[in-house]
Formats: sequence, structure tokens, C-alpha cells
Amino acid sequence: MRRVGFDELRGRIERVMLGLGMSAERAALSARLTAETDRDGVRTHGIARLPRFAEMVRLGRIDVCAEPHLVAAFGGLERWSGSLDRGVPGPGNLAAYAAMQRAMELASVHGLGAVALGGTSHWMRAGTYGWQAADAGFAAMCWSNTLPNLPPWGASSPALGNNPLVVAIPHAQQPIVLDMAMSQFSYGTLAAYRERGQQLPVPGGYDEQGDLTHDPAAIERSQRALPIGFWKGSGLAFVLDVLAAMLAGGKATHEFDGDPLNEVGQSQIFLAVAPQSLATMSELSRIADGAVAALHAATPIVPGEPARYPGEQTLKTREESLRLGVIVEESAWDNLGRLSSA
Repeated sequence: MRRVGFDELRGRIERVMLGLGMSAERAALSARLTAETDRDGVRTHGIARLPRFAEMVRLGRIDVCAEPHLVAAFGGLERWSGSLDRGVPGPGNLAAYAAMQRAMELASVHGLGAVALGGTSHWMRAGTYGWQAADAGFAAMCWSNTLPNLPPWGASSPALGNNPLVVAIPHAQQPIVLDMAMSQFSYGTLAAYRERGQQLPVPGGYDEQGDLTHDPAAIERSQRALPIGFWKGSGLAFVLDVLAAMLAGGKATHEFDGDPLNEVGQSQIFLAVAPQSLATMSELSRIADGAVAALHAATPIVPGEPARYPGEQTLKTREESLRLGVIVEESAWDNLGRLSSA
């Protein structure tokens, strides 16, 4: 591990994006979104994913110049394409950022805005788009499907995606943002634990003998990650996938071939709500303040360590990263260096 200044990290990522052929404006935005992911402590979905992204660009499976476009609209609901319908999709984080921005524009007019984005590529950190909305004063919900990497409850082979779900609530300078996958641990998190030689804090899936295990490598080998809430998480993953594909017109999980280097065509949903259209900001703040205070007042299991609301640890990590430098894995930093000098 090492700490790197945020601006240095962002600048190096931007050079990678420029080297892949992105325009200066799009490279700057993509670099900022990626650097903010590591800044906030989500190291599995920041620079760690760039080698795969660069390889997909090299293979012609992502076009860095492709931009999302409108396909259909009705009131506050729109369907957009990430450009797979024109041959090759563009960068998923840029398409997702544009989709949430458009959802907020629609919410400003209608109170609620919804953008269904199909034919796109991996959006990197899911929570990015929740923070984007909450920082702008909007409540939001968004999710994406993925290639099959999660067995349905009662089965042993992957047929579901871990389909990340985000719920964001604006709250003064401390937004509430829930960012969760449908598996107890994402495969990126499993890999990170394995590379550090650590066991999972709670069972994360099954080994090849069908026994629950804390061993991340055993779960990677078996491909039997544990869904959150057992059968409940399995059901939630399924309905998120089906609804997203129906509305966005992209692929459903069963239509992906399972190759991570060919994971394009995702279906994603972006919902934005302008809560101030229904209540005053002071009333909204009172509700959020009371909920956070009640959570903090709950009796902690470990004295002096109160329960945290979703996003609270992210804000603490962000402050520390900006003050001391962003923590990056040595292997990810080395890979970034090779990409930026290529």
C-alpha cells in the first residue's frame, strides 16, 4: 500500500485515458470519477479495473469516442442507449454519469425523472451516481445488471448477476448513500482479500465441497458467492435484472456469455427525485437529522463505536484521503504506471 496525492492520481489516470484516444474533456471526467472511487476507499472499482478497461478498448469491445443517445421518451421517463446498437458501446462510467445527469434534469421538471440505459458497458463504482445525485440535492435510486456470477438460491451454478443497487438521500453536507451488491462480497472484494492474504470477516460463499467458507480464494474457485439475505438477495437480484432489461432494452444477465472481457450490453436504471417539490428543505433536513441521531444513539456493541449510517465511513475515508493521500494497492499503482507510459 502507498498514499498518493489525489491530483497526482487523477492526472495519471487522465494520461491513460488520453492515451486510449479519449477527448480531453471526456478523459478529464473519466479520470475524476475513477480517482474519486479510490479516494473514497472503493479500491476494487477504481484504478484496479483500468487494465481490463484498456484491454477491452484494445480488443474493440469499448469505443472511447462513443456517446449515449436518446432512443425513446414519455414524460419523465426516457430510454437511452450506450451505443451498442450502433456497434460498440462507450465507456460505462461516462454513460452512467450522463444518464443520472439527465434523470436529474427530468426530475427538475416533473418531480421525478427516470432514465433506462441499455447497451452500455461496466459503470465502475455504482455509488458514484448516488453521490452525484445527492450532492446536487436529489434523492436517487439506480442499479445495473451484470454477467452471471451468482448462483440462485437452491442452485450451485451462476445464473444471476450481483447487480449493484444504490439508494441516495441528500442531507446537508453529509449525504446518505447506500451502495451494495447482491452478493455478500463482490468478486472484486474477494480478489482484494485474497491478494492481501486475508480471510473474510463473515462467510462469503461456498467452497468446492459445498461448505460455507471465509476463504475468498475458495469462493472464487467454486464461483458460489453467497447472496445477501440468502433467498431474499437471490430474489432481489433476479427482479432487478429483469426490470432493468425490460425498461432499458439492453441485455439480461442470462444473455451474457460469462467472459469478463466481453461484458458489454448492460441494462441500468437511474431514478432521480426532487424531494423539495413535496416538502420544504427544513422539513427534509429535520427528518434526516432525526434518523441519523437515532441511529447513532443505538447502544453500540463495541463501546465508543456507534453504528454508522450508509455513506458515513465513505465521508471519513474521503477526508483522510484528501488530507493524507489516497491509499492505493502497489500492484494497481504499478499497473497504472505501465498503462500511462504505454
